[in-house]
Amino acid sequence: MPFLELTVSCTEADQPRHERALENVGALAVTLADAHADAPDEQAIFEPGVGQTPMWGELVLTALFEGGTSETLLLHALAAADEGIDWSRAQFREIADQDWERAWMDQYEPLKFGARTWIVPWNHDLPEGADAPDAAVVRLDPGLAFGSGTHPTTALCLQWFDALAAEGVLDGATVLDFGCGSGILALAALKLGAAKAVGVDNDPQALLATDDNAARNGVGERLAVYLPDDEPVATYPVVVANILASALVALADTLAARVAPGGRIALSGILDGQQDEVLARYAGGFEQLQVEQLDDWIRISGVRRR
Repeated sequence: MPFLELTVSCTEADQPRHERALENVGALAVTLADAHADAPDEQAIFEPGVGQTPMWGELVLTALFEGGTSETLLLHALAAADEGIDWSRAQFREIADQDWERAWMDQYEPLKFGARTWIVPWNHDLPEGADAPDAAVVRLDPGLAFGSGTHPTTALCLQWFDALAAEGVLDGATVLDFGCGSGILALAALKLGAAKAVGVDNDPQALLATDDNAARNGVGERLAVYLPDDEPVATYPVVVANILASALVALADTLAARVAPGGRIALSGILDGQQDEVLARYAGGFEQLQVEQLDDWIRISGVRRR
């Protein structure tokens, strides 16, 4: 089914009114983008604070409507929804429908991390090497949650797990994946020798994605997921937290308390330049702190002081 796409520019202050009017007249979806995304000095937004939704100063809103919708009638409806907005600036075009899941899968190829770890789209054939007897293969459908292995923050954690497996650290261990997203890290740990894993995330959609991927990989009974308020208090020999640097700093005491004495931790989601603050926050509870970088992203790992 084709769609009618409407595009309109607005300021940050007027964005809520524009979006509300579009939704009120039946928009199927509304997306926001920086109006100056192609400019060399575009404003990047990396880390919203808790409860904050940062916006660019000038935005472009794109709304989708059912194909065949009359542009003229739609403009009249929008004018009635909010008379204070000049909708004559809106631009329209028809776009063809496509299989969005298939399009994503076509672009997502199997990836290898370290010596044994493979992330493979759930409906993709195993590539050469991933069918080896000792290969740790995670079949993944990220769904609406973060974590496909393609982002450097996730890749750094997968490489860390692969190295821990080579040392035998994961054998029979229970692993905590704090900020589990799609469950990719917990699943990799299980495939690499961990006995059990616990995933924690404040997004219910992430817990659904993790549960779905655990079942897809045949490890559902070995992986439990919780919202932060429901997480049982426990300590673990291995903890990974792939979240924002600001959250890592704020949750330092909480995460440190989750790591058993002599246990390992990996902290990811840190932009280059933010590592010093994170290192300072964790130095009191951890030793052998190491920093690894991939592109503009940092992973910090360490051992809990006994």
